[in-house]
Amino acid sequence: MTTHVIGDTGVLTGRSLRHIVRSPDTIITTAITPIALMLLFVYVLGGAINIGSDESYIDYMLPGILLITIASGIAYTAYRLFLDLQGGIFERFQSMPIARPSLLWAHVLTSLVANLVSVMVVIGVALLMGFRTGASPGAWLAVAGILILFTLALTWIAVIAGLSAKTVDGASAFSYPLIFLPFISSAFVPTASMSGPVAWFAENQPVTAVVNTIRALFAQQPVGSDIWIALASLAGILAIAYAVAIAIYRRKFN
Repeated sequence: MTTHVIGDTGVLTGRSLRHIVRSPDTIITTAITPIALMLLFVYVLGGAINIGSDESYIDYMLPGILLITIASGIAYTAYRLFLDLQGGIFERFQSMPIARPSLLWAHVLTSLVANLVSVMVVIGVALLMGFRTGASPGAWLAVAGILILFTLALTWIAVIAGLSAKTVDGASAFSYPLIFLPFISSAFVPTASMSGPVAWFAENQPVTAVVNTIRALFAQQPVGSDIWIALASLAGILAIAYAVAIAIYRRKFN
């Protein structure tokens, strides 16, 4: 059964990836917004922002930009899933000897691949803008692992939106609050510079722990407890989102 699921997921993922290869505008559009934000913050606003250290602003803000890149990209997962549902693809697959979980996992893995490509594009632009890091290969792998876990957690939330939405706009609009979260975190300014209630929220929301961990890894500094908070938060979100998505999917097609 496990082999059956893996094989079906591989075939269906290949189908979804071919759609992206034929329409690369998805990745281009996903990368444009964070690149524009980098240009705005570094060259327009960066000089007026005090981060409390001699660290270059591009180095400071890049972790948050990477999360915004992923949050922007997962909207397309909900969009593609909704279109498949409306087009009757799921009903046709249900009549075939295909493992049911593979239908959702194909969209999730496609999201993972597309978002990692977008992240690499953004990192490439950041390097051109002056981003520098002495991070070791192990630190880079740790950053990649955290970004993958972040992508999976948000993608399963996107699956919930895609399965539940009534319109195309509704399927993709859910991502707007997720894109906004990094702005109320330590991504662009230290949380200590924020007012009371906002500072409390920023310090205790998961995005801040993720940003702080990635920033420390890039800067070759101790990650402290942030990495455990980040991993626990993302794992919890992933588990809950997965369970809810599967429950909605089964109720919809059983």
